Amino acid sequence: MPTLEQTRAILADLVAFPTVSSDSNLEMIVHIAAMLGDLGAHVDLFHDDGGHKANLFATLGPREAGGGIVLSGHTDVVPVTDQNWATDPFQLHEAEGRLYGRGTCDMKGFIAATLAMAPTYAALDLKKPLHFAFTHDEEVGCLGGQALVAELAARDIRPDIALIGEPTEMRIVEAHKGCCEYTVRFHGQEGHGSNPAAGVNAAEAAVRYVARLMDLAEALKARAPENSPFTPPWTTVNLGRIAGGHAHNVIPGRAEVDWEMRPVQAADIAFVKDAMATHVRDTLLPAMRQVMPEADILTEVIGEVAGLEPMEDSAARTLLMELTGQDRAETVPFATEAGLFQGLGCAAAVCGPGSIAQAHKADEFISFDQLGQCLDMLQALGDMLTR
Repeated sequence: MPTLEQTRAILADLVAFPTVSSDSNLEMIVHIAAMLGDLGAHVDLFHDDGGHKANLFATLGPREAGGGIVLSGHTDVVPVTDQNWATDPFQLHEAEGRLYGRGTCDMKGFIAATLAMAPTYAALDLKKPLHFAFTHDEEVGCLGGQALVAELAARDIRPDIALIGEPTEMRIVEAHKGCCEYTVRFHGQEGHGSNPAAGVNAAEAAVRYVARLMDLAEALKARAPENSPFTPPWTTVNLGRIAGGHAHNVIPGRAEVDWEMRPVQAADIAFVKDAMATHVRDTLLPAMRQVMPEADILTEVIGEVAGLEPMEDSAARTLLMELTGQDRAETVPFATEAGLFQGLGCAAAVCGPGSIAQAHKADEFISFDQLGQCLDMLQALGDMLTR
């Protein structure tokens, strides 16, 4: 079994790659690809459209057998701008049983543990394939994860189980809400406030849009699944920002609305989006275009991350219980890439070292104790992979 010191050394290398979402992750991905390739893994890199970022999907064991288990993590981290760090955030710092650095818990600690275990896995007589999936741009809408699962589906690669190592303090998470974020832009026609009918009031259209959205927010309460484990148990809608106009006596020609929903089930995403699209097409746009044919309402999808829906029978939950000795699973309020793998047909669950309370903050850290527990879980997984 790899030692904590070996894991620490790998983590130090990973932290040194400043993979903030706005920047490239290629150096880190190439570094990991070389590590796994040297062990005999089959490694694929899938670049984004600009060629500046990539997802990695690597496999040890019999690829032709199909199925298997995937260990998944994201390589990007949030910025350190305007954060007051006590040490260099991109240089691992050790103090009092903790390892400090950007991404240590979210989620390079888990990635480092899987890479530390990789030589052990490579030496085993694996009966099923073991996959490693490391993505880009999770922090800005799971863009890399969405691209990766689409690529896997196109290649008919469908692991049986996906274990996502987000920081849960090594507790098993079987469900979380999704996160869908949108910016809606309203394009009307300015004019003098003394004659509102002569212009197209973009702010007014935005208000009517929001009113319909709030009606749907109430309707979603009645759609909550029976025995939903979430708090609150229904899909929520939040209006984050509404902006438009410049003065009391000017008809605003531009307005914007930022909003999000946190779905408890995939069907609610379609319910809200279809209803809003119908409202825009049949009600708002016809009224605006009576005055100005070029008036428009455009929706930008910032990110659509599927939730991890609780399953009565989950092979991923069962596996993690066997690996960790735990007898219960939880839900969490934050989103992960687990729902994407569930959509691919995998049984998915979340379990990883570190606390979400440390994520995104200055002086982010992970403890040696948490890394040790993760290595124990991964070692137990190795013992099962040869059965």
